[in-house]
Amino acid sequence: MKKTISVIGVPMDLGQGRRGVDMGPSAIRYANLKERIERLGYTVQDQGNIHVPTAETHTIDNQKLKYLPEVTRVSADIAEEVAGVMGQGHFPIILGGDHSIAIGSLAGVTQHVKKLGVIWFDAHGDMNTDETTPSGNIHGMPLAVSLGVGHPDLVNVGGFFPKIRPENVVIVGARSIDPDERELIRKHGVTTFTMHEIDKLGIAKVMEEAIRIASEGTDGIHLSLDLDSIDPDMCPGVGTPVLGGVTYREGHLAMEMLYQSKTVVSCDLVEVNPILDESNITARTAVDLVCSLLGESVM
Repeated sequence: MKKTISVIGVPMDLGQGRRGVDMGPSAIRYANLKERIERLGYTVQDQGNIHVPTAETHTIDNQKLKYLPEVTRVSADIAEEVAGVMGQGHFPIILGGDHSIAIGSLAGVTQHVKKLGVIWFDAHGDMNTDETTPSGNIHGMPLAVSLGVGHPDLVNVGGFFPKIRPENVVIVGARSIDPDERELIRKHGVTTFTMHEIDKLGIAKVMEEAIRIASEGTDGIHLSLDLDSIDPDMCPGVGTPVLGGVTYREGHLAMEMLYQSKTVVSCDLVEVNPILDESNITARTAVDLVCSLLGESVM
């Protein structure tokens, strides 16, 4: 991995329905993200936060695409910032905020890594569109958008689409997928390892396959790590918790295997909501996991 890490905060809460996730970047920083990464021998540059408008100062014009203009503008700003730090040869870690930030993250990364694989660590599929969404929340759409499916304003962030190819995308840890979203996942051929596969095969086998699929014919892997992928006993501070998730230790093994693969070029950490948390344990877990991704080990 690059020896310089650029941390980009995105206090985004416009993409989902529960307030508080805008404080996620602060909570993750407070959990000693910079200090922990520096101990691993990296140089850390904190780029500060992308500006995100306050929900109360804007109105929702489309209930199927809530805060579409605002999310689109922020996504473009994220893309520009991420592309800028990657142009300097840095490894970007983008702190959410809700998962809609991945629209901008992937738009920025793919300006430098044209053939990009994606591992989407999430309890949800995030493959809805304005036609399938039951909520209208854009944080349920970023994977579909990045594949070129969805509203043109979102799909065209960064000026091109699709950002990624379905044959190099893997969802890991899914356990809550909407019926129409399930059909989109199948239609586009996105590999999905639900908790059933993790229970049956074990996290090591699942990650071996996920890394193989995401790296085959690509120039690197983007990890999009939604903390609701981890079981709520270790990550209670998320907006859409789902019981029966990846365990703390399984999460670490997954990150350790990604580090050993030497393929990861960028990372999102999303959906940390301090208002719903207990003693900042979700943010601390996020930092623990990203340190394993960056090579922290017992020996």
